[in-house]
Amino acid sequence: MQGQQADRLSADQVVDRVHAVAGAARAVRANIGKVIVGKEGAANLVLIALLGEGHILIEDVPGMGKTVMARALARSLDCSFARIQGTADLLPGDVTGVSYFNQKLNEFEFRPGPIFASIVLADEINRATPRTQSALLEAMQERQVTVDGRTMPLPHPFMLIATQNPIELEGTFPLPEAQLDRFLLRMRIDYPGADDERAMLYRFQEAQPLETLAPVLTGEALLALVPTVRAVQVSEPIANYLLAIVRATREHPAFELGASPRAALSLFRACQSLAAVSGRPFVLPDDVKQLAQPVLAHRLVVTAQSRLHGQDAAQILDEILERTPVPVERMMQ
Repeated sequence: MQGQQADRLSADQVVDRVHAVAGAARAVRANIGKVIVGKEGAANLVLIALLGEGHILIEDVPGMGKTVMARALARSLDCSFARIQGTADLLPGDVTGVSYFNQKLNEFEFRPGPIFASIVLADEINRATPRTQSALLEAMQERQVTVDGRTMPLPHPFMLIATQNPIELEGTFPLPEAQLDRFLLRMRIDYPGADDERAMLYRFQEAQPLETLAPVLTGEALLALVPTVRAVQVSEPIANYLLAIVRATREHPAFELGASPRAALSLFRACQSLAAVSGRPFVLPDDVKQLAQPVLAHRLVVTAQSRLHGQDAAQILDEILERTPVPVERMMQ
């Protein structure tokens, strides 16, 4: 249905609405910036995933602001927020919810789990057992949950922001490829610069800015922007360039598993989102190059021999990007 709405938009309408998307993105980024100092790039990736109707895996060490980023996003959009703390004893019902017998009503009732929030933070997702991790698969892909044979839709918008610590691996369960493939992109927040960290110290000196953060957009208003993002033009040369990169990962001898068709579609949609938040009604080759790493790298499985030679997915993907011819065409002004 969203695709049909996008098809009905004229070129002038797309341009006007893309400018509205860019304005909304600036407002949300600025609002998040009141709490997370100097991380506009990370906030932009979060918005790209949200407008692309995808999910994010944040892989970084503790104390980098992963939880604060998720909470600031939810407050900026006036959306419900829930947190799932990954532990070895976390059960699927702790995520999706459980049915219990209400003695007063003499019937079973369903108690929703935290997955029924609009912005869900799965903190240290790799500390949950594979059984519990699998409870997220249906929610991430189909945006619904099935409990005791009953299927219930999740709220709109819905986004899962999962985190994992790349350093402490004892007692963790690596995410399977099927689940990694369901994350639109993987990102890092990284350490702030010296000036940004100094500004953070004074900003948090007297109060927690997150507690007074006011919304600048609503979830309904955000959903209204999605058809515009889907209407962003991706020319045939750009689409062929994107597919050439994806297909090269499948044919490269250093990869045991290349990018899936879902990865190609994810990169396509992420590029549309990046163009929209940048105020452009069309995708550029630079958009594809900028998002190839965060969208594709975590989906690729490097062969054991390549790992022994010190190669990782990011390095090999860089080689593919350098080797793939970039299309040259006259772009819309």
